[in-house]
Amino acid sequence: MELPVKFKEQMKELLQDEYEDYLQSFDHERYYGLRINTLKISVEEFLKISPFKLQPIPWTNDGFYYSSEDKPSKHPYYYAGLYYLQEPSAMLPAQVLPVDENDIVLDTCAAPGGKSTKLATKLNHTGLLISNDISSSRCQGLLKNVELFGCDNAWVTSEDLTNMEEHYPETFDKILVDAPCSGEGMFRKEPDLIKSWIEKDDTFYPPIQKNILNAAVSMLKPGGSIVYSTCTFSIHENEEVIQDVLDKHPDLHLVPIEKIDGMMPGINMEECVRLYPHKIKGEGHFVALLVKDGETKHKKVRLEPSDKLDDCVTDFLKLIHLNKGTIKVKKDKVIWLNSDFQAYKGYRVLRSGLLLGQLKGKHFEPSQSLALALCPEQFKNVLNFSIEDERVIKYLKGETLDVKDLDSKTSGWTLVCVNNFPLGFAKLSKGSLKNKYAKGWRYQ
Repeated sequence: MELPVKFKEQMKELLQDEYEDYLQSFDHERYYGLRINTLKISVEEFLKISPFKLQPIPWTNDGFYYSSEDKPSKHPYYYAGLYYLQEPSAMLPAQVLPVDENDIVLDTCAAPGGKSTKLATKLNHTGLLISNDISSSRCQGLLKNVELFGCDNAWVTSEDLTNMEEHYPETFDKILVDAPCSGEGMFRKEPDLIKSWIEKDDTFYPPIQKNILNAAVSMLKPGGSIVYSTCTFSIHENEEVIQDVLDKHPDLHLVPIEKIDGMMPGINMEECVRLYPHKIKGEGHFVALLVKDGETKHKKVRLEPSDKLDDCVTDFLKLIHLNKGTIKVKKDKVIWLNSDFQAYKGYRVLRSGLLLGQLKGKHFEPSQSLALALCPEQFKNVLNFSIEDERVIKYLKGETLDVKDLDSKTSGWTLVCVNNFPLGFAKLSKGSLKNKYAKGWRYQ
């Protein structure tokens, strides 16, 4: 792997005696990680059923290394949303942000969703998560991952933070800024980033990073916390960005992040953390935790009345037990909301809450996202396959199934599960399972 000369000179100056160790890290295979979805299963229970050889990642409480020989993205548990595949060092920022239940949380640069899904587990079906990314195309993958994880309290939006800043001053309890960067820490994992660095190097992103972070700080409540992170080593993109925001916001201060073996402090900022691939089992990252002076209180949520619903929706809702919330109909979409958060005119919202389903003429079709947000106990009709049953993969491929051996009496909408973890919906009639698994989600 040929690294840019300018980059190597900068790293040699930064690392001094450890520079050769850093270069040697490129000869080692990258590390693979998955993070368990504690909205659906505890860490302890997942380890009992895990088909993979897992080793704990030391800086997170729900992350594990897996072998490159394993294929977790092909396992039915992946389609049940039991875990998220994430580079190990990238698990640190969301782990560090001290999210409490009932917080209003903003993930500013959220795609593809790794950090948002972790924040959702911390909220534990309470509060509100605004998962935002300025790229509307990247938001499609973000939305799918949020839905796959069973997040019922999330909005997925695609907005410029400078627009949000104007409308939501001091609104959020916790904010995560995983800023766009030159990606130096990911050169081993994604060598294509080297070409981008040659074109832009580490001077292109700092103005963008400073604008994003300063906008985020203005949206943070007094007493709130904010994490700034990048996957790069450049001081210009890390410590200098932090110093800029500290200079502009006297009510903001750094909070020390607990360090474990292999973690290095920031450059002249002991409170921050630097991760290097020659020091830890993972790629490169920088993380800073800041707090705004003052105290904050959670406001009481005042839910609006639900909209008038068509009979087909009302009939379907008799099959399901939903938590307290508001049901709204937006064109042909039926959405469940647990928050009174309001979008301003022009705010690009891909999803505001949990999509229950879609109206198709006089019929209602429940959504894939609803299935993944449920527990089997919440739905009247459930069909459960064992993990060894070959029909699980056939269901995930969208095939019609013969299930007379499992159920020949139930009819109508049915929640299909594997080992009691929901996968999606189907319509059952006389022992035949008409598949309703979403086309864009199917097993490849």
